[in-house]
Amino acid sequence: MTTQSEYELEKALIAQLVEMEYEPVRIENDADMRANFKRQLERHNKNISLTPSEFERILNHLNTGNVFERAKLLRDKFVLKRDNNETLWLSFLNCDDWCMNEFQVTHQITMEGKRKNRYDVTLLINGLPLVQIELKKRGSELKVAFHQINRYQRDSYDAGAGLFQYVQLFVISNGVNTKYFANNSKQSFEQTFVWTDAENNRLSDLHDFAAEFFKQCHIAKMITHYTVLNETSKVLMVLRPYQFYAVEGIVNQVKTSTHNAYIWHTTGSGKTLTSFKASQIITRLPKVHKVLFVVDRKDLDYQTSQEFNAFSKGCVDNTTDTNKLVEQLSDDGCKLIVTTIQKLNNAINNPRHIEKVASLQDKKMVFIFDECHRSQFGETHKNIKRFFKQAQMFGFTGTPIFADNAAGSEGHQQTTKSLFGECLHKYVIVDAIRDDNVLRFSVEYVGKYHQKDSANELDIDVEAIDTKELLDSDKRLEKIVDYILQHHRQKTSSPNFTAMFCVSNVAMLIRYYDLFKAKQANSTQPLKIATIFSYAANEADTQADGLINGLLPEESADIPTGAKINQSSRDKLDEFIADYNGMFGTKYSTSDNQSFYNYYQDIAKRVRAKEIDILLI
Repeated sequence: MTTQSEYELEKALIAQLVEMEYEPVRIENDADMRANFKRQLERHNKNISLTPSEFERILNHLNTGNVFERAKLLRDKFVLKRDNNETLWLSFLNCDDWCMNEFQVTHQITMEGKRKNRYDVTLLINGLPLVQIELKKRGSELKVAFHQINRYQRDSYDAGAGLFQYVQLFVISNGVNTKYFANNSKQSFEQTFVWTDAENNRLSDLHDFAAEFFKQCHIAKMITHYTVLNETSKVLMVLRPYQFYAVEGIVNQVKTSTHNAYIWHTTGSGKTLTSFKASQIITRLPKVHKVLFVVDRKDLDYQTSQEFNAFSKGCVDNTTDTNKLVEQLSDDGCKLIVTTIQKLNNAINNPRHIEKVASLQDKKMVFIFDECHRSQFGETHKNIKRFFKQAQMFGFTGTPIFADNAAGSEGHQQTTKSLFGECLHKYVIVDAIRDDNVLRFSVEYVGKYHQKDSANELDIDVEAIDTKELLDSDKRLEKIVDYILQHHRQKTSSPNFTAMFCVSNVAMLIRYYDLFKAKQANSTQPLKIATIFSYAANEADTQADGLINGLLPEESADIPTGAKINQSSRDKLDEFIADYNGMFGTKYSTSDNQSFYNYYQDIAKRVRAKEIDILLI
């Protein structure tokens, strides 16, 4: 059996693309590339005719900046001052009607920069090389093609007019395995993706991949809608297939119906980017008044706002309190809002706010709920539905509630489906592990309970009367803290990970924090321990499991006052914040809303920067 050569793969792919109505064009070098670009640009802009000097000004405009800056130029219009002093608005890429572009395919273009390189297959849109395909003979190592593209970026993409700096997407294939990725020289091979169908079935074979991914409308949409310009990192990002299908499902639902729905995507699979793209696209629909992305914890509010603004600078203002949220709701120019469900509930229930937001009751409002399994089973969900009569709701969850794990008496059980309707797309943990999009689980059991002596230091003699007494015993807590202190650096590959230590309630959290502090009092290199919790008194905390119907209770977004305060918890939190201030030279406290909120923000930033060893929650 013979191995299919690179030449045969290339020939078959080009034939397939021509059948898909790509115009074949012969381009051998930079001069050919310029001439073809001029013809296609004129054609794309209603068959205008450009003089040589006008075209030279266009090339000068385009040949500036890095890949990220050029990606912006690609999506913008250019005001050309013509030789006759007339003004012409030039489009390089039609992002609104993405199918209405000019599509060509060429191969074996030779570019000479630091080195001479020849590229396998290039897809041109309006004469610009926007997709580069690198092939290797069937069965070859795919990483070779990836590293070859990295070499092209260093050696020759800036040669001539620098038009190859406009490549948005790369595709690498050995015929059997095919992957795509954004033009981002900072990324690793792990950030290359396999395309799938809507049921997450892989389309790895080059022919199958091309048949779907290179459809003209699809590839143009991937570039215009699903390639994200990250303003924080100044890099291009492209959505994975399950993110694409989720966004398409939500947008189509908004366009064609008033029904609610939910997305089942496993935790850690890039939900924020998915929700951002859905929100961004929906805000452009004429009939939608506003889009609200709703989270259920104040720290997530800050984190999500930061990430949204990274994807599109300035698209979201942080809603630091309910008053700010009401201002944004009242501002017709503010189309996208990130807020907490608690502040939203305050805005539509507090008599001093209702008058300001009453005009929104009959307007089309789209709500996207983050982790909707946590906070949508109480009165708040009903309040939102009652107030916003034209609301359309979408939930994201990694752990949906089904009938067999729903709380409540039979016949009165609330499930994710009963609240949000049908599931538009599923991408579960098995899919994510298979695709290497999340880390695999490593479950380790340490210690046991026994009736006699044992050599294991973590084993605990069972002398307690009941389970709760055993689990809450000082002896057990001390052994757990000792084990964590001894093994933290090894288990977290320090400093590669921040550990998150999750406990059952605030009282237990305080006991653990005090133990960590006491046991590290004389340490020369103590682990940095931080914590955040609500100190609002909550009757539900007196329940055996600290939950309401098996779900986390909603907590106030603002500092509680008067009788609502659990003073003991507040005093302890102030003590812990003082420790935090000492570690990092900050000046936070619970004295006012802004300082407390800034403490949330600072913890979020330091966890991401790996400056905190253990976050106790």
